[in-house]
Amino acid sequence: MNLAEVNRGIHKHKKKKRIGRGPGSGHGKTSGRGHKGQGQLAGWSAPAIFEGGASPLIRRIPKRGFHNAFGKTVASVNVGALSAAFADGEEVTIESLKAKDLAKGRYDELKILGGGELTKKLKITAHRFSATALEKIQKAGGEVNVIPKKVAPRPAKSRKAAGK
Repeated sequence: MNLAEVNRGIHKHKKKKRIGRGPGSGHGKTSGRGHKGQGQLAGWSAPAIFEGGASPLIRRIPKRGFHNAFGKTVASVNVGALSAAFADGEEVTIESLKAKDLAKGRYDELKILGGGELTKKLKITAHRFSATALEKIQKAGGEVNVIPKKVAPRPAKSRKAAGK
């Protein structure tokens, strides 16, 4: 290979294909669009799911279940796991649970469940508590601190909506 051949065949300014310029150009008459069919007219472009007129795969596959886009993701931790991971009199927060890998991943709210036995006096802070978890925490002499829910501000009513 010679140094002169390195860039051979690479064109910095490639000419645009000129279509519809007569039969001599090789791209005349139908201008590369073929005869008849839906692709012959100007402005037509196939949608992303188009499969040549066949029913698209996205419409052929059945949809199952319910997916709530506005639903909250709730992480749950059992009281028994807290008893094993924390010492007596320790404070249990979202940060301390993440540090001890008890509440992994991303979630919107944390719920303490009543699975297992609680033998230690703990001060637990979470968004939600099950009835059995509350009972077990209070029986062990621990404290419960509920994190208040975030309430989104309601938009002000417009004058049109109010009927004025």
